[in-house]
This record gives sequence, structure tokens and C-alpha cells, in this order.
Amino acid sequence: MATAWKIEEFIGSMTAASINTTSAYASDVKQFEEWISRLKIDNPQLVTRDLVRQYISFLTTSQKAKRSVTRKLAAIRRYFAWHIRNGTLKTDPTTGVRTPSGTGRLPKVLTKEQLNALLSCSDPDVPEWKSSRDTALIELLYGSGLRVSEVCSIDLDSINDRNNTVIVMGKGSKQRQIPVSEPSVLAVKEWLKFRHEVVCQETYALFLNARGHRLAPRDVRRIIDERALTPTHPHALRHTYATHLLDNGADLRAVQELLGHSDVATTQRYTQVSKERLKSAYGASHPRA
Repeated sequence: MATAWKIEEFIGSMTAASINTTSAYASDVKQFEEWISRLKIDNPQLVTRDLVRQYISFLTTSQKAKRSVTRKLAAIRRYFAWHIRNGTLKTDPTTGVRTPSGTGRLPKVLTKEQLNALLSCSDPDVPEWKSSRDTALIELLYGSGLRVSEVCSIDLDSINDRNNTVIVMGKGSKQRQIPVSEPSVLAVKEWLKFRHEVVCQETYALFLNARGHRLAPRDVRRIIDERALTPTHPHALRHTYATHLLDNGADLRAVQELLGHSDVATTQRYTQVSKERLKSAYGASHPRA
């Protein structure tokens, strides 16, 4: 029941606030209550932190101004703090929830031509071991959306070619298992045919440099530079991976899990990229755009 929200009582408690402020807060909390009611939740006691984060993500993808989203979160935060003070709630679901920081630049999504250039080697002078290694490396960066540090940390036994998964060590030493594309698996198998040519000591690292040591992030950047049509960054492959998933209907939470983001707000920016791509396609293709 909407009465369980006690919005009027909350607004009545804001005795020191101006009429404009109380009006805005009343509207913001009411909007949140209406949104949450679509999920069949009719009591503030059932609101979780995850639901608040989903709401902030909803506002962001609705292209609300950052200032507006920040104000709405402040209103919701104050509302639940009022419940805590009154003893009608024991935990505050807004704790730890943040608005996306800054507008920033949209992540760069690689074009089909740029991707094809990165995934193929046209230089006949490049040794076969290096060509196969670089292709496998780039396939994993794009095919699984790995961070550079993650792809460098992969060991020989990290990839399971029976169920096409890879175990990586992400930020905060958090381990996660994620799917590997079929082209990535085939590319890794091809690289393993040549890996013995550069091994100079016992090492479990999957990707090695010419001296037989585990690849470092700077090595990966150099590999990308050598193949790129235009200057780019290894992280652009991760951006492209996430955006392509969302373009094709992947669930935001699933993408968050695949990328290893602790906060869905970090993943949220990729939905903005997808929206911009849709708008661009519409503007270029629709006769009345």
C-alpha cells in the first residue's frame, strides 16, 4: 500500500526546508515509489540497495541530467534516513549507492574495419609464432572483454577448452570464470603450436614475449599499436565487447558480471554508447530522421 511509504509525513518533517525543496523532494520520492511499485513492492521495508542502484541506472539510461539524478538520490537518501530515525526501518538501502561520476567521454567502440585489422596480420615478415600469439591475445581481449592485466595473468591451465571458459584474476584479486568465444579457443590452440619456440624457462604463463617471459601490459599495448589502423588502446577492445553485447540485447547485470564490475553504475556507461549508436544509425538510415 502506498500509505506504508508515509511520504506526506516525511515531507512534514522537513520544517526547515523551503517550499521549493519540499515540493521537489516530494516529487522525487513519489516517482521512486511509483517505479518500485512496478516490481510489486508496496513497502519501503522491502527496498534493497540493489533496487536503489537499479533505479539510479534507470534514471541514467533515461538520459536524465546528472544534476537531476544526484538530487533524486539525495531525496531518496534523506527519506530513508528519516525512516531510520523513526525506527520504522533498521537498514538504509541507499548506503553505498552513488551516482555515475562525471559525464566523461563515451568509450570508443572500434569499427568493423578496425577490429578486422587487429585480428589479422598482413605483414609477411612477422614470425609465425608472433602472429599466432598476437591474434590469440587480441581474440581474448575482444572475445571475453578482458582487462590487459587479466589477459597477461592467464596461465596455461586457466582456459578450459571443454566448456570454453577462462579463469582470470580481476581487480581486488577477485577471481572469475567467463565464457571464451570459439574463435578465441581456436586462436589459442594455434598459438600453443608455436609457444615452445620462445619458452626459455619453466613458466605457466600462456602468453610469452620473445625472451620467453610472461607478457607485460606494455607488451600488449605495443602489439595493439603494431596492428591498429589508427592509434587506439587495448581497453577499446573491452569497450567494444561490452557495447556489442548490449547492442544485441544482453542484460545489463549479465554484462556487469562478465566485465567484473563491482558497481553496475560502471557498466551503465556502455548503455549510453549503445543508445548513441542507435541514434546515429537512425539518423543515417531513416528517411524522416
